[in-house]
This record gives sequence, C-alpha cells and structure tokens, in this order.
Amino acid sequence: MPRPTAPGRGLLDAMSSPMHPQAAQTLAAALDAGWADPRRLYAEARQAAALLDRARETIATDLEVAPSDLSFHLGGGPAALAAGLDGLAWPRRRTGARLVASAVEHSAILIPGRYAAAQASDPDLLAEVPVDALGRVDPHDWAAALAHPGTAVAALQQANGEVGIIQPVAAAYERCREAGVPLLVDGQASLGRLPAPETYDALAGDASAVAGPPLGVLVVPARTRFRRSGPPREAEFGRADAPVWVPMALAAAEAWQQAAAARASDNAKAERLIAHVVAAVQSIPDLDIPALAGERLPHVLTFSALYVDGEAIVTELDRRGLAVASGSACTSSTLGPSHVLAAMGALTHGNVRLRLPWAAAVPDRADAVRRLCAELPDVVRELRERLGVSGL
Repeated sequence: MPRPTAPGRGLLDAMSSPMHPQAAQTLAAALDAGWADPRRLYAEARQAAALLDRARETIATDLEVAPSDLSFHLGGGPAALAAGLDGLAWPRRRTGARLVASAVEHSAILIPGRYAAAQASDPDLLAEVPVDALGRVDPHDWAAALAHPGTAVAALQQANGEVGIIQPVAAAYERCREAGVPLLVDGQASLGRLPAPETYDALAGDASAVAGPPLGVLVVPARTRFRRSGPPREAEFGRADAPVWVPMALAAAEAWQQAAAARASDNAKAERLIAHVVAAVQSIPDLDIPALAGERLPHVLTFSALYVDGEAIVTELDRRGLAVASGSACTSSTLGPSHVLAAMGALTHGNVRLRLPWAAAVPDRADAVRRLCAELPDVVRELRERLGVSGL
C-alpha cells in the first residue's frame, strides 16, 4: 500500500489522518461486496444489509450499547452532534430553546447556538459555562446554568480535542438529571481513545478519530426522548438526514475494531511521545503549555509561544517536513485565535497543536516527534530573530 504522505513528511496533526491500512482494505473490498442499497429486497441488497448490521454491531459492542441505539451520519462527528442536539431539543420545545454548553465546546455546538441567540435577539438562549485554567467546567456553575428557565438541552465534551482535558461528565450528567435536562456528550476527540462515558442521554463521535473515514456515530439509548425536528426521516432509525454508504460503515467498523485492540498500547506509546515534546517545549524560553496538570487525552498537546505567530511556526515546520496545526482545533481553517485557550485564560498568541495519529496509520510518528523536538528550538529562535524580539 502506498504511503499516505510524501517520503520525509511527518504527520503530527491527526484531526483527520490516513486511514488504518486494514480499514482502507476493507473499504476497497466493500466496493464489490456492499455496493447495493440495504433497503432493497434482492440478494445483493440483503448482503449489504447484513454487512451494515455487522458494522453497526462492531462499534456498538465497543461502546457497550445496543446496535439499535447507534446510528451512522454522513458528514462526520459534526453531523452526528447536530442530529443529537436537534433530537434532544425538539421534544422539549414547549419547555424552551435554551442551550447550556461549556465555553470550550466544539464549533458545531457553539456556532449554531450563538446564531440562534442572535437571531432571536436573546443572549440567554445560549449559556457558555466558564471553565477553569485547566479547561474544566465547575459542576456548581454547570448546575446554576441549568437552573435558568427555558433550558431545553445541555452539551459537554468528554474531552477537548485541542488541549486534551477530560471533563467531569459524570458530575455534569448528575446535575442535568436533577434539573430534568438531557445531556449530549461530544466524544469526537475521545471515543476510541477512552472508554465511552457511562452517563449521557445522547453520545456523538467520529470514526476519523480511530483512523477511519469521516463518518459520524450517534448513540441514543432507548430510554431517551428523541425526535428530530421537521418531517419524519427514514434513514438510520429516523435519526439521520441520509442513508449511510455501506462501504464507509464497514471501513469505520474495521478501524474502530483495530483501535479497540490497540488502545492500551497505543495510548501508552503516545503518552511517552507527548512527554518528549513537553520536555522539548519546556526547554525553550517563553513557551507555555496549558492544562498540563489536568487529566488529559494521551495523544493531544497544545503549546503557545510568546512573540511569534502560531501560523509562522506551522509554516516553518511544514517547510521542514513536519505537519502540525494552529488556531482552534474545530475552526482551524480560519487561523483565528483559539476560543478554547481564550476561555481558559491562556496565551492565545503563537499556539501550536499536536494530535498524534495512530501508529498503525502513521508508522513513522515516533520519528516525526523526534524531528519536531530537534527542530522546534531552532524554529522558534529563528522566527524571533527575524522579528527582532530575541532575548526579551
């Protein structure tokens, strides 16, 4: 199988990564075996339906849910989040339309929430609960936000994809249960890396996080009141806007299964690699690592450099064959300041984000980390010298 990146390139930004080799092989094979519409009755369609059932069961088993609780969503994790939010909020429309979310949530939650509040000229329609310096919500602040009249639904990440901090989901869910407000948990950055949370009313994730295709997954337990707004939908138990493409579901299931088998060992190796980067960053003057002391994902790290633009660091490292990211993890195309770091009160200038890929998808990731640790001090020094800010 050809390399997913050019020789000499080091990928350290796995918001989307090359597919796991076995997932890619499954996708190719499924083009022949699973091309038919699983809703039809002829033999090829029945085979596609059986393959789709198998894919659903594979992922459901890892998440410890019933297969019928899990739906697939074209458009990845953001589409699953949107469906989950809509399906929890619509049954509570007579209660209100207010959304409670942490200030560090994914843009797929915050941008629509801000838009709805602006359109209604009612800032109370979105409560962005503040976080501490580690990026965590306080359960007492969370409870206070839930108590506001008209609160329909709440959304909270299991872990943040930018700084890696793990949120107190169990405590937040308990406050939601006491307030009678359903909770949507965003597992885009965490599912596959961490066991699924045990407490939620809906749970969203993305197969791209396990080196699969960008296919959203949404878990809605049978006990949850859930109905999408608008006319009834046929796809995916009435939860999705369009039917899933069976080959994509099979590739997602294969990647998920491979990630589950490698989870403990890959997480341990990723954690050691991140520790090497932390040591390199801490050796450079005026670099800051937010949320380092908290309970974190093993493969995610963000750091910020005084006096240097993050985009300049990204560009220079790219010139040297290393792919890293800057800006907010969920809106990185804008290259704007990170709303996550701003909410934490951390330095937003000059930030660089790493999200290590799975070793099976990028076998030379350890070499890429070694190269980053060797190159970073020179990159920061040279950029500061160009700006005339060395020694400040």
